[in-house]
Amino acid sequence: MLSDIDSANNLVELFLKRADERPDRAFLGAKRDGEWQTISWGEAADQVCLLAESLRKLGLKPGDRVCLVSENRPEWCIADLAIMAAGCITVPAYVTNTERDHIHILDNSGAKAVIVSTEKLLGPLHGALQATGIADHVIGIEDLHRQQSGSFGFHQWENLVQGDAAAARKAVDERIAGIGRGDTACIIYTSGTGGAPRGVMQHHGAILCNIAGAAEILIEDFGIEDEERFLSFLPASHAYEHTGGQFLPISVGAQIYYSEGLEKLASNIEETRPTIMVVVPRLFEVLRTRIMKQVSKQGGVAEKLMNTALEVGERRAEGKKKFGDGLKDAVVGRLLKPKIRQRFGGRIKAMVSGGAPLNPEVGIFFESMGLTMLQGYGQTEAGPVVACNRPAAGIAMHSVGPAMRGVEVKIAEDGEILCRGELVMHGYWQNQAETDRTIKDGWLHTGDIGHLDEKDRIVITDRKKDMIVNDKGDNIAPQKVEGMLTLQPEIGQAMVAGDKRPYIVGLIVPDAEWAVDWARANGKKFDLKALQDDPEFRSAVRKAVDRVNKDLSVIEKVRQFAFADEGFTIENEEMTPSMKIRRHKIKERYGDRLDGLYRS
Repeated sequence: MLSDIDSANNLVELFLKRADERPDRAFLGAKRDGEWQTISWGEAADQVCLLAESLRKLGLKPGDRVCLVSENRPEWCIADLAIMAAGCITVPAYVTNTERDHIHILDNSGAKAVIVSTEKLLGPLHGALQATGIADHVIGIEDLHRQQSGSFGFHQWENLVQGDAAAARKAVDERIAGIGRGDTACIIYTSGTGGAPRGVMQHHGAILCNIAGAAEILIEDFGIEDEERFLSFLPASHAYEHTGGQFLPISVGAQIYYSEGLEKLASNIEETRPTIMVVVPRLFEVLRTRIMKQVSKQGGVAEKLMNTALEVGERRAEGKKKFGDGLKDAVVGRLLKPKIRQRFGGRIKAMVSGGAPLNPEVGIFFESMGLTMLQGYGQTEAGPVVACNRPAAGIAMHSVGPAMRGVEVKIAEDGEILCRGELVMHGYWQNQAETDRTIKDGWLHTGDIGHLDEKDRIVITDRKKDMIVNDKGDNIAPQKVEGMLTLQPEIGQAMVAGDKRPYIVGLIVPDAEWAVDWARANGKKFDLKALQDDPEFRSAVRKAVDRVNKDLSVIEKVRQFAFADEGFTIENEEMTPSMKIRRHKIKERYGDRLDGLYRS
């Protein structure tokens, strides 16, 4: 299986090979009309080839960019592969994009066509199409109820996946024979945590290199089953999900089931019974909080078992096991862990965390509950995975594991993590200056600060550009402090600041569920905005901040804090679609409030 990935010339070739090996087996699953329905590998391959030929008939040429705007669904995967099979380049876009976001991506990429899933998602896209006037064609996965508009024509997906599948396959085979590992597969725009999104040119070899390294971990450390199943939750337009949630399962012949969204994720997990989940840390934090609250409400034996599991798990992580821990672990393993595992479908092999740093306490929690947690590391510019924890190398929650197969890593003099290999992007689309700044002598300068431990596992301390340097020249890692704050039950979200200042201050979003319970217990009406002006409420949150401060160094302590007006969300542009906070946006909005904390 690994040899197939290593020898593949491009992603479409690998997909068609897997489809030929298992044409009648389930491949893509989604819930429709209340029931989970699947598309077989053979059916998907036919649709990929037919759509690819339809794109060619519309006049698209090799190298043309095609923008893809859709929620996670089987058609997303089929469209992505079909664009590549037509010799074109996929340009994924987030479904949360505003008209302004779409204008930037359409204008920058020069997309000749757009595939959009629904009438709702066409809304903000339509104005961008008219403003840029670049795209000639709009293809609707569902009925768009439009026939013609301006200089571009509308086409229905259903009409483009009809025809002679055998003839389409022959044409695709001939075409992809000329596509090599060095050819661009997609242009994925960064999520914009620090400014305007940049288009990362990922070539076929970058993604193939990534999935070869990830597949090696799956095969050697966990084994591959006949019904390996991934549950897709993160936006498919994000590089992490695109590689890890789509092409990794394709590479090992696994099924991909598409979640209905955050609200239904818990039930989707139980229904689909995945073996692998690829998720961002924020979601694990949410799941941890929910599980702890549910068990705490049960009280009695359940709560005691959870506390015992956490005590043993923490000692194990620190290498300080005590006499009797084995027996305690066995009791917990029999009475508690099976119930927790059942909430995750009962078949889960590993949950992979990436996209942002995972607080070790969160990782230890899931490990203590009997769920294997693998923290990975990377960025869009690296395909995106650079390293990943794995059982064979010894899982360490303080690290993101060793570099994956085919990846070289070294630490620069200033502590920046550098990587080299086929996984490194060929550059930013139409941005040579930024490319030259980021890639030097073949080494990708990640912008992350860290070091290698005694087992060559990467330990990340912070983002180079996010590092806070106080007025005395001390370096403070904000993500560490923020991660500790958001583990407190009183705090839902947090951002700290203090660059060129005498101490650290914080902006806090109280946890809504905790705030409701606090108001009820204190005989007050629940109104989150009004509560923030209540001295008793503020004092309760202050106690949470003080608990965190006890475990921080003098320069890291949060001396003052203010409340945010609302949560950081994708809608208010204060969070990326991969659930990372956008510091520059938050500072723009609350800069005066944060500055005021130094005068109080």
